[in-house]
Amino acid sequence: MATPLELVGLLVAVSVNTAVAALATRFLRVRMHTRLGSAVYTATLVPFLLFVLTLVYGGVLRLGPDLGSPTAVLGLLVALPLAVGVTIDFVWMPAPGEVDLPETSDRGTTRRRRSRR
Repeated sequence: MATPLELVGLLVAVSVNTAVAALATRFLRVRMHTRLGSAVYTATLVPFLLFVLTLVYGGVLRLGPDLGSPTAVLGLLVALPLAVGVTIDFVWMPAPGEVDLPETSDRGTTRRRRSRR
């Protein structure tokens, strides 16, 4: 049986992985110029990043209970946060084209673009 402290550690690990997946997906969607490129990188780099974080949680920090099998660990700490993080980015956040970005001037300072209404 898992202790309450181990369950809190597992909840923290899942939450951090979900946030990392959402932020990494958002970063790739903003930086990539094609939908296919961001989809490919999201499907390859983000799970790798979550896997590395899972190794840090389980090996270095010793967070969470013993889940019994590697499949349960990958499902709970990689697949679930990836699915929720991508869903958060696509459903809750505005599309990258709808966000006003600051313009850079010749002097290196930034100015906000004014939206025309």
